[in-house]
Amino acid sequence: MTQYIYATSGQAVGFVRGRYVHALSGKAIGQLNGSHVHRLSGAYVGELYEDQVVDRHFGNFGNIGHSGDPGNPGHPGDPGNRGNRGCPYPDVFRALLEG
Repeated sequence: MTQYIYATSGQAVGFVRGRYVHALSGKAIGQLNGSHVHRLSGAYVGELYEDQVVDRHFGNFGNIGHSGDPGNPGHPGDPGNRGNRGCPYPDVFRALLEG
C-alpha cells in the first residue's frame, strides 16, 4: 500500500517508497531518517507528521549527506483530496521541491 503525503490543505502532493519521498510524478525529492525529512542532497527540511511534511519547530537536524537517486518508481495514482485536518504546524513540503 502506498503511503501518500498530503499538503496541510488535504491535497496529495507525494508519496513514500522505502526511505525516500517522491513527488506524485515519481521523481525522488527527499529521504527519511526516522520522522526527519531531508532533501536528497541531505539538508533537513522538516518532520513527517500525520502524512504531512511540516515544521514542528524542533530545530535543524543538519545534513545527513546525499543518498543517491533511487530512481523513479512511476506515478502511484492520485488518492484525491482528504480535506484539511487542522494541522497546527506550517507545511514545508515545497522545500523538498526546491532542492
